[in-house]
Amino acid sequence: MAKAAQKVTLSPSRDIPFDKLVLSQSNVRRIKAGVSVEELAEDIARRGLLQGLNVRPMLDAEGVETGMFEIPAGGRRFQALSLLVKQKRLAKTAPIPCIVRDAASEILAEDDSLAENMQRVALHPLDQFRAFVALREKGQGEEAIAAAFFVTPQIVKQRLKLASVTPALLEVYAEDGMTLEQLMAFTVNPDHARQEQVWDAVKNSWNKEPYAIRRMLTETSVRASDRRAVFVGVDAYETAGGVVLRDLFQGDDGGWLEDPALLDQLVTEKLQAEAEALASEGWKWIEVATDLPYGYSHGLRRLAGDPASMTDEESANHAVLLAEYRALEEEYSGQDEYPEEIDARLGQLEMAMEALDQRPLIYDLAEIARAGVFVTLDRDGSLAVYRGYVRPEDEPREETAVHDGDGADVMGQGGDVGVSSWKPSATSVGGTVITSGGQPIGADPTEEDDDGALKPLPERLVMELTAHRTLALREAIGRSPDVALTLLLLKLVTDTFRTSSASGSCLEASVRHIYMSAQAPDLKDSVVAKLVDERHAAWEADLPLGDDAALWDYLTVLDQGSRLALLAHCLSFGINALHEKVNPYGVGISASGLTRRMAHANLVARAVDLDMVEAGWEPTVDGYLNRVPKARILEAVREAKGEGTAQLLDHLKKGEMATEAERLLKGSGWLPEVLRRADLVTFDGEAVGEGQGEHAGEPDDIDLPAFLTADLPDGDASMMAAE
Repeated sequence: MAKAAQKVTLSPSRDIPFDKLVLSQSNVRRIKAGVSVEELAEDIARRGLLQGLNVRPMLDAEGVETGMFEIPAGGRRFQALSLLVKQKRLAKTAPIPCIVRDAASEILAEDDSLAENMQRVALHPLDQFRAFVALREKGQGEEAIAAAFFVTPQIVKQRLKLASVTPALLEVYAEDGMTLEQLMAFTVNPDHARQEQVWDAVKNSWNKEPYAIRRMLTETSVRASDRRAVFVGVDAYETAGGVVLRDLFQGDDGGWLEDPALLDQLVTEKLQAEAEALASEGWKWIEVATDLPYGYSHGLRRLAGDPASMTDEESANHAVLLAEYRALEEEYSGQDEYPEEIDARLGQLEMAMEALDQRPLIYDLAEIARAGVFVTLDRDGSLAVYRGYVRPEDEPREETAVHDGDGADVMGQGGDVGVSSWKPSATSVGGTVITSGGQPIGADPTEEDDDGALKPLPERLVMELTAHRTLALREAIGRSPDVALTLLLLKLVTDTFRTSSASGSCLEASVRHIYMSAQAPDLKDSVVAKLVDERHAAWEADLPLGDDAALWDYLTVLDQGSRLALLAHCLSFGINALHEKVNPYGVGISASGLTRRMAHANLVARAVDLDMVEAGWEPTVDGYLNRVPKARILEAVREAKGEGTAQLLDHLKKGEMATEAERLLKGSGWLPEVLRRADLVTFDGEAVGEGQGEHAGEPDDIDLPAFLTADLPDGDASMMAAE
């Protein structure tokens, strides 16, 4: 006969006078967390007790109930009730709803206390956002909601704003398809269609950081001089239905394109068409991107093509140009300097000959079948095509052993050697796989709240600035063999005397290529990037890569100076002066590790006499000024040009202030503190720090724009600039 399942019996509930209750020592909660007791007391006073207390009868020494009850679960509610009693807002004998556990129960009091806290499920943030919306829709104002839940009105506004994002993206967030930080980024633009369009563009992309989402969403207009507009052409944009805003009263550099989404679409379509045209050359894959990061080709082998021969006509033209160039040089060789028109003509001849010398490369057809092409925009808006890159997985099996030791490409940047950074979805055209990461670039950041206080630089901006400094240090180390050798010895001594174990080879000293995950879009086009790449290409052309025996012989016969120069170059790729987010839980870098890294980088910067101004960094609108509050912009102008000039800008809006500051700071030598040398504190004993500009504090005649001087009497502009 089947045994009937035993029915569950619940503990009874009853009202117990407050003065018959005491807090149990079995309550497992010891650490204060969440809403404070004071706030909980106010909430109970407003809406009553929403959840009863879990209590047990107290027994005397003989096991007889004493009439008192202890509370193992609900201690914070009891403390809040105690506060109300102390404030005489609740009677000592007020009945308190309680669940009474049998004194003889086998369930321990600690068990009840632990279960009550562990079995609860926290409310999903999205449910909270929607609940706030429901309260507001039922007539409760933001101030009232904030008071009811003991938060600031600003927090209520933020949560209501989060709930205003398009429902499609809210569902993605509810299913953990995006982070809260990403959802927050979508609130900067209320256009639901644009929000969904941006998410479609970034969800499968390698870069969907919140800053990138904000950049795309805040891109409400684009100057006609923007490289995307130059690439597509304003006429083509207008033909497609785009609107161009023009200023009739002053120069507008071609105007502003008001539909960036259409512009991005046209850019993508034109790049796609260029890629399809390249497919006829027989490449295995073509990667299309509006912008390529520095180190885009790391882990890929670069094909070595042969320059195409000149035609008879081209050879004849080159001979004529060269003859004229040499004749002019000989004619004016005895003069200290060339006449202006002759100097200009020589420059034209040089450019013409250089154009003829830059021959397209011819590649082996078998190599083309396994290699690919990057198609992107150059910084001036022209089409940039980089041919001949082979991914590790496309290497022929019989050649794998040879190429495993040759993982570093011309750029010398990236993550692990032999791993490509590009893994987007692909479409096939004529046998060639064309892929696109969907990477729109460049937009002014949103105007942020600015109370005038000098706040720390944004962490992402610090990371980008230190990425630039890291690259500059690499370039400097690469031309400083003595410093590189000292740095290597420091590394080896540290490893030798601070490491208790080693594995593998009898000597381990390696350079790990550091990929700069946070970098400004123009870093790959900087002066130091080109110097590093040129030096790398020069060494690569000389080294017999792919044959270890030949490489050993080559290195053996190198003179000492060349060996040190090669050592310095290789070592430079291990430089990591990046400011990164601190992770105290063991993954990434610790706070002490970051401090030591920055101090170490300062030592190296001093040893190589690093100058970030000579390295090509300048405070531009996109690279710095629009990324910081107005107080930071004024601080930069004040340090570089004096207080009087800064006062002339302090009434401007953020965008105008940034534009004028870029013009005033150009050529001043000013640097943000994160790029300054720690060892250069003053100039000639004066309190002017390195990187604060050559004329800080000096009276200057500033060529101010008309809108800054329109209301000043004649002569006052220069007087104010000199204050």
